[in-house]
Order: sequence, then structure tokens, then C-alpha cells
Amino acid sequence: MQDQSYAYAYHDAPPTQYPSDGWKRLEIHEFSELDPILRRLNLEMKVLGYPRKDTFAVGLVLLEAVRNAIRHGHRGDETLTIEINYHLIRDEVLIEVTDQGPGFDPNVVPNPLAEGQEEGRLRHWGLLLMRVYMTWVRFNPRGNRVTLCKRRSAE
Repeated sequence: MQDQSYAYAYHDAPPTQYPSDGWKRLEIHEFSELDPILRRLNLEMKVLGYPRKDTFAVGLVLLEAVRNAIRHGHRGDETLTIEINYHLIRDEVLIEVTDQGPGFDPNVVPNPLAEGQEEGRLRHWGLLLMRVYMTWVRFNPRGNRVTLCKRRSAE
């Protein structure tokens, strides 16, 4: 049985509206194209003085979101596009990862740490990491876009 608290493990409620300006929009088709984006985002966070644990968390979660989009959303089809949008300000990073797949329901993905999940221990870690490392996580109704927020940690 799924641990219901896992499906709604938000630390804070997400805002109802995002800033419309300042978004950086990028598109990739394969995992290898993510590296320059990660380096750029890491550098921008360092310039703004984010703690190292925040840059690590954002990088790890972005890797997992893109890996899930490629593996599950696109089923490895490199002709499909993954859109990555991010908005970085002094106290908060917002990231959206959108794939062209059919989507999924994140509320039915089992918690790999829950009792009875021995067979699934090697799976479902991406969503768990997103929920643990980010301030909040939100999926669109279709389930093909994840919006992630990381608020600056106390130094």
C-alpha cells in the first residue's frame, strides 16, 4: 500500500502565479545536452551567493527530472523535445521541465521507502529526491510538466 503522505510531501504551498519576466527557456533532445545548462545554472546560483548545498540540490533534481522525461515521458525517443525553463532570483529558483509524452499521475508512484516496497527499492527515487530536496514540487494535470522550487537555505 502506498504511503499517502508521500504523494503530498510539499514543504510549503506553491504560489498561484509565477513571475512572467526573467525566465530562461531552453530545449534539449538528449541527456548529454543537459551538462551546459547545469553548469550555467550552477554558476548563476554561485554568483547570487547560494549555498553549495542549494546548488547541489538543484543540479541533482534537474538531472532527475530530465532523466525521467527522457526515460518515461519520451521512452528514449530523441526526436522529441524537452523544454527546460528556469527563473533565478536572489532567494528562489523556479525550474520547469516539460516533455512531449502522455504524462502520468505522480500520486500513484509508490514511495520507495514505504513498507512492502522491497521490489521497488531500485525505482522511484527521482520523485523522492525531488520532494526531499526542493521546497515544493508541482505537476501539471496531464503529468508531463514538473515545476520545482528551491528557496535559498539559511547560511
